[in-house]
Amino acid sequence: MSNPKYQALRAKDPSENTEEAGTMSQTVSTIPSTHSSQHLMSPEVESVMTEEDRKSTRRGSEQELSFSSVTKSQWFTVAVLCFINLINYMDRFTIAGVLTDIQDSFNIQDDEGGLLQTVFILSYMIFAPIFGYLGDRYSRKAIMAFGITLWGATTLLGSFMNSFGWFIAFRAFVGIGEASYSTIAPTILSDLFVHDLRSKMLAVFYFAIPVGSGLGYIVGSETAKALGSWHWALRVTPALALVAVVLLFFIDEPERGQSEGSSHMQTTSYVEDVKDVCKNKSFMLSTAGFTCVAFVAGALAWFGPKFMHLGLKMQPGKENIQLNDVSFIFGAITMSAGILGVPLGSYLSTKLSKRYPRGDPIICAVGLLLSAPLLAASMILVTVSAPLAYISVFLGQIALNLNWAIVADMLLYVVVPTRRSTAEAFQILISHAFGDAGSPYLVGVISESIKVVLRRDTASSNFGRGPLESLSQLGENATTTIASLIAPEDSTTVKFTALQYSLFTTSFVEVLGGVFFLLTAAYILKDRANVDRAVAESAQVNTSNQYVNEANEVSESSGSTDMSVDN
Repeated sequence: MSNPKYQALRAKDPSENTEEAGTMSQTVSTIPSTHSSQHLMSPEVESVMTEEDRKSTRRGSEQELSFSSVTKSQWFTVAVLCFINLINYMDRFTIAGVLTDIQDSFNIQDDEGGLLQTVFILSYMIFAPIFGYLGDRYSRKAIMAFGITLWGATTLLGSFMNSFGWFIAFRAFVGIGEASYSTIAPTILSDLFVHDLRSKMLAVFYFAIPVGSGLGYIVGSETAKALGSWHWALRVTPALALVAVVLLFFIDEPERGQSEGSSHMQTTSYVEDVKDVCKNKSFMLSTAGFTCVAFVAGALAWFGPKFMHLGLKMQPGKENIQLNDVSFIFGAITMSAGILGVPLGSYLSTKLSKRYPRGDPIICAVGLLLSAPLLAASMILVTVSAPLAYISVFLGQIALNLNWAIVADMLLYVVVPTRRSTAEAFQILISHAFGDAGSPYLVGVISESIKVVLRRDTASSNFGRGPLESLSQLGENATTTIASLIAPEDSTTVKFTALQYSLFTTSFVEVLGGVFFLLTAAYILKDRANVDRAVAESAQVNTSNQYVNEANEVSESSGSTDMSVDN
């Protein structure tokens, strides 16, 4: 007996059904996943689809948008990914919490201190495209497990290095490991959830960035203080990384595009993926804006505790304040700002996007334009009032943190599922290459250049101050001046002023980032509609192919029955 759904197809000659099936199969394999193709379903197939079938093709868009619809398995996956993201950023900024101790240990200046982070980010961004390519094609769990093991092991080994050359080399290996995780993890969340629920889960995921960064400062400074050596600060996260690898093997890896009903969307060549991503205007402009965010976050995260420490030491009565104490407070502020800023950005996105479809890039732009004057004010107030400086840093970081979840969500809804790991890798490459890969080193270089000018001015001022008692005094002053230029022992004022002027560059970069996000708003609706159309058409093609195959099976079964009757 035949299925009633296919009576219309059975009325035709079986050979015609076979021919139609071949044509439909060919259509499925050749339709580009990001281009519009009309009349993907034949009229005969469409006419016999039941209402249940039509609903199944729209299962991605019909998903419940509340946390109550999330299964235990999905919650476990989110929890594991968030835990790994937390220790990921803890590892990155543990060094920032003990940066002065490391500089003293290896006898390096601000430029080489910034180079530690720059080398890490360079390897991180170079290997991100490689993991992006692999993440769109192979097991994402296996790739992430490899990366976590690599960065945990190299962080631990680096803590035993007594040579600056070897120490910085191991920091580069840490960047390779972290690139594998950061590139792939958000795409797993995108395959589990859609729409507002995806935005909420991304907010939870990126919530770990500022919290992990803050914990990095705290764990680094407090561990070094408790055990008497900065080396022990780098031995905390490797133990947590081992736990993370074990937990990772218990999560379920979803199919690519599963949440949107396009789990069988065909992958294309890597060259075609990159070309499509580069032509996506809203993606490229939002990546440019996010690059500015990365530049500012990288510079402030690396030099923030040291800068605040120098500024507070210039206040009367606080000359003996310790860096570990400042790092603890700065870490607590960073963590608190993340706890408020990341969810606030996601909340504003879900509320405003319903009335203002272009709201996501607008929120990002406003966040950067508010953050710029607040962070600049903290750099000025730190020598006058510690509470006011800390409040300004806190508010500035809240405004900056509005971006994290929103930028990630924008990427996921303007790029088709089979190209999201590639897009994540491309965004990592661009944002880090022109953002936080160079900002710590650039700020350090500017700081050292300004110090040369300040030393010269200080030396000239001291050289001409007061009457000279004798020629021997003149010779002594000249010798001291030359020695200070060759092997300078800078005062707190010189160190602070040089770092302050160099960090002012971050305010200008934030304004530029705001402009990029405003431009993104002009293209965001068109690019999002293109993705929705591609996903819907892919789901229709897969459903059509399934029905035609089943129809062929029915026809073959009917033909066999007829032959039996004839015999």
